Amino acid sequence: MKLHIIARRIGVATGALALGLGGYLGALQLTGNFHEVIAGKFYRSAQLSPDKLAAYIDRYGIKTVINLRGESPQSEWYRREVETIRAHNAGIVDFHMSARRMLTIEQSRELIALMRNAPGPILIHCSAGADRTGLASVMYMQQIAGVDEETAEWQLSPLYGHLNLPFLSVYAMDDTWESFEKAIGLDS
Repeated sequence: MKLHIIARRIGVATGALALGLGGYLGALQLTGNFHEVIAGKFYRSAQLSPDKLAAYIDRYGIKTVINLRGESPQSEWYRREVETIRAHNAGIVDFHMSARRMLTIEQSRELIALMRNAPGPILIHCSAGADRTGLASVMYMQQIAGVDEETAEWQLSPLYGHLNLPFLSVYAMDDTWESFEKAIGLDS
């Protein structure tokens, strides 16, 4: 087979794969990237519209929403989120973190304690529900729910929109988990 035909087929296959991945990631965002992590206890999502947030609070009996974007009272999204949560008799906890910066071991422990002590069921979110939310979900599953490490780590994967590639800035979430694993004596 001629080299240009092989190259063209590889190009078409790569394009189809990229298109499929882009469509999947787009669909995650259109649906709010909402997922049940531990039934009746822990849920994850992207930043939801007030209507979707209200529906999930009511449907799943959410008692606490943990916002990983941090308190932002000057922002319309934040004010609307707080109003919706309060109108549905749930609580909000703000924890500021960046998907582009590693958490320290102490910050990781603080996040775990926050999730452990929050009244459940819990809904945790960031902007896209992929990177920060993925890390928090791994920590919840492994450190609080007692799920094995390998299963928990799927929460920080492309299935939920996290692209764990070392050259991307959001790889800081993977590095945070690896660092925390070592600090608590887990095999990585």
